[in-house]
Amino acid sequence: MVTYLDESDDPGGTDTRATERSSAVDDVAYLTRAPHRVTTLAALAGRPRSRTDLRELTGVSPSTISRTLREFEARHWVRRDGHRYEATQPGAFVASVMEELLGRLETERQFRDVWQWLPLEVRELGLETMSDAVVTVAAVDDPYRPVNRFVSLLRETDRFRFVGFDLALFEPCQVELCQRIVDGMRTEIIDPPNVASHIRSTYPEQSAETLESGNLAVLLHDDLPTYGICLFDDRVGVCGYNPDSGTVRVLIDTDVPAVREWAESVYESYRREARPLAIEVVTN
Repeated sequence: MVTYLDESDDPGGTDTRATERSSAVDDVAYLTRAPHRVTTLAALAGRPRSRTDLRELTGVSPSTISRTLREFEARHWVRRDGHRYEATQPGAFVASVMEELLGRLETERQFRDVWQWLPLEVRELGLETMSDAVVTVAAVDDPYRPVNRFVSLLRETDRFRFVGFDLALFEPCQVELCQRIVDGMRTEIIDPPNVASHIRSTYPEQSAETLESGNLAVLLHDDLPTYGICLFDDRVGVCGYNPDSGTVRVLIDTDVPAVREWAESVYESYRREARPLAIEVVTN
């Protein structure tokens, strides 16, 4: 543990705690001021490298990598051995801390604008739980980006389950979804009655084909959540919708066990309350 003196303990009257903290902030500021610096230190923590190795890795000029290495040596983060440099133990520690810090900040940046679209239960799991998630956000020039990510996940699963308001997610890709079901993807969907009715009346032939395949089960529920849960073989997807337009705002998918456990629990709770879709002939 690092111990800081209080001002009253310092005979010179200097606030050592503030001085030490300011110095640490200066080091963080130095490392983050140029993107190649953390990359360089982390690379040297992995194994010894030459200046040429580091230039090729970072893409910076020879003079820039030379200045960086001099700064690192002045801080005792690296040492030189012939034509190669390697991280000292303190340097390796700093590299590890900085990589973790930047990773956490990158996670926050991914979720900054979409966090409010997620279910409260997912938010309560914390950002750390979602650090490896894939976040796909709709854009003005690509509003179907979440749908396209959804389709890519469909192509990799043999079993698919969904609960929520699926119209905005399924309708843009209904041809491929139906084909996957007909081709053997075991599927169970918990829908609001009005959504199931809309799908069957709008796409009667495809609806009939998927139901007759024996691979699709549709359950109805009158009070579904305002988000969607997609259960694939290896991943869980959570859809956030824009309440004004009803479009898919974001799709977040992950293989984290805690999210899987939550999603399975929510899905099963709605499944127990749902009723099977009555199969009747749809006439035009």
